[in-house]
Amino acid sequence: MPQKVRIALDAMGGDVGASVVIPGAAISLSRHPDSEYLLFGNQAQIEPELAKHPALKAVSKVIHTDVAVGNDDKPSQALRRTRRASSMWLAIDAVKHGEADVAVSAGNTGALMAMGRLNLRTLPGIDRPALAAVWPTLRGDSVVLDLGATIGGDAHHLVALAVMGSAMASVLFNIERPTVGLLNIGEEEIKGHEEIREAAEMLRALPDINYIGFVEGDGIGKGRADVIVSEGFSGNIALKTAEGTARQMFELLREAIGSSWISRIGYLLARGAFRKLRDKLDPNKSNGGLLLGLKGVVVKSHGGVNMEGFAYAVDVGYEMAHYDLLTKINQMLNRDGGALKSAQTAQEAVS
Repeated sequence: MPQKVRIALDAMGGDVGASVVIPGAAISLSRHPDSEYLLFGNQAQIEPELAKHPALKAVSKVIHTDVAVGNDDKPSQALRRTRRASSMWLAIDAVKHGEADVAVSAGNTGALMAMGRLNLRTLPGIDRPALAAVWPTLRGDSVVLDLGATIGGDAHHLVALAVMGSAMASVLFNIERPTVGLLNIGEEEIKGHEEIREAAEMLRALPDINYIGFVEGDGIGKGRADVIVSEGFSGNIALKTAEGTARQMFELLREAIGSSWISRIGYLLARGAFRKLRDKLDPNKSNGGLLLGLKGVVVKSHGGVNMEGFAYAVDVGYEMAHYDLLTKINQMLNRDGGALKSAQTAQEAVS
């Protein structure tokens, strides 16, 4: 019998907690029946939801705590006040102690990052973790990182992001050597800050990284590369801009459709196409950011998603654990010499 993937859920995380987390987990379980769950949170809130999903209840264990990290809590407050008792901390702690293969939370992003880093620590050769997510593009999907976990970073940090993002893309997309691009203000080699240009030189020297060069902002949506690398400040701006543009486009489209009876007839004739567009841009279907660089798999879900959206975040965690992402990252980092040491040597040669 194949080994099950054990998933720890912060059942109190997100805007509404268990009423989305539990049915979302049930949806993911229907797609991945070789899963089992540890549900951390208030038992009085979890049990009524769990009773609605017998299949999930049969493979779940509830661990009670009435302490939850608030959406507005600062990371330092969360660590100080609720650290070892909160549903978020306990889910991460289950990964640390080998009781779960992955933790998933829709809670406070800053607190999740702080708790993940404090409890799990970072992988050898990784200074700071990153938030990576799947980004829908014109040619499929890409992995984009860092989307705001940490701000700034030198060339060595950008190369580490490229290595981890490449490993994630190879697992998700089943590509042996995913293409990697650096987000920059232009494609010319002379463009961008010194750290980005140095990172480009270092990546060209790494045989295991399929580096294709700089990618401008519009290249993300075009799918110019399987992996797009940026430091967290620029990456988060790109993400929020794309999300806002998608919402704006839908509002403008809705106004245009209702502007006349001819437009409404046109919508009825083309509603299948509009439905495909909506599904492609639905943020619920690209939900689930991975905190890369930790000694454990931790997935961040958007706090305001519906049950389908949370299910996609659980799916991401399942895939990363099932296909052993951490082993793949460690192989690429090659702690005995490997990718980042070669990158450091290349950086010194360029300097």
